[in-house]
Amino acid sequence: MKFPKCDDTPLGIYPIVDRAYKLRELYECGITTAQLRTKDKFSGQTLEDEVIEAIEISKEFNARFFLNDFWELGIKYKAYGIHLGQEDIQKADVKAIFDAGIHLGISSHTPKEIEIALEFEPSYLAIGPIYEPISKELVYDTVGVDRLKEWSKYVDYPIVAIGGITIDNIADVAKTKSASGIAMISDVLEDGEVSKSRTEALMKVYREHYAK
Repeated sequence: MKFPKCDDTPLGIYPIVDRAYKLRELYECGITTAQLRTKDKFSGQTLEDEVIEAIEISKEFNARFFLNDFWELGIKYKAYGIHLGQEDIQKADVKAIFDAGIHLGISSHTPKEIEIALEFEPSYLAIGPIYEPISKELVYDTVGVDRLKEWSKYVDYPIVAIGGITIDNIADVAKTKSASGIAMISDVLEDGEVSKSRTEALMKVYREHYAK
């Protein structure tokens, strides 16, 4: 199976947020790709309502919205895409996601995990952590920009670079031209809320170095 393409427009700055309402301000800045990752924050109907809100806001802006992990809800409410980690991809009903016509992103941290992910022919492949993560404990060795460039040579799908990327090092990642998307968690926020000025600054650096 081959999952749908994300079109030919670069994924760009790709924020990952924990609440649906934060998506609106990001899209108003010009963000075109984003992800909702709530993990254990919500459950039951509260979780469903959060997913519904995220999908509705994203459709309003015609954005490429990926739901992290909760693939059943992604299918139920017709999300643009679903993002799964290496363990999740083994447990999810990948055929059901494919049959629903939903885009699929998969995380990878090593050449072996890239090999596993590519067997699913995803819409994009996330590679990281590029640098030491800011938002969570380091579990895998950092990839760095040199290995990002090397590993990307063997990937025919859009790549999303993730992990520890900030305004201070994003230029080095973008200059590799290996990553169509650069995932952001902490650096689009200020005191836990979306910072339009930080988001726009990140987008400016990405455009300056990736588009050249």
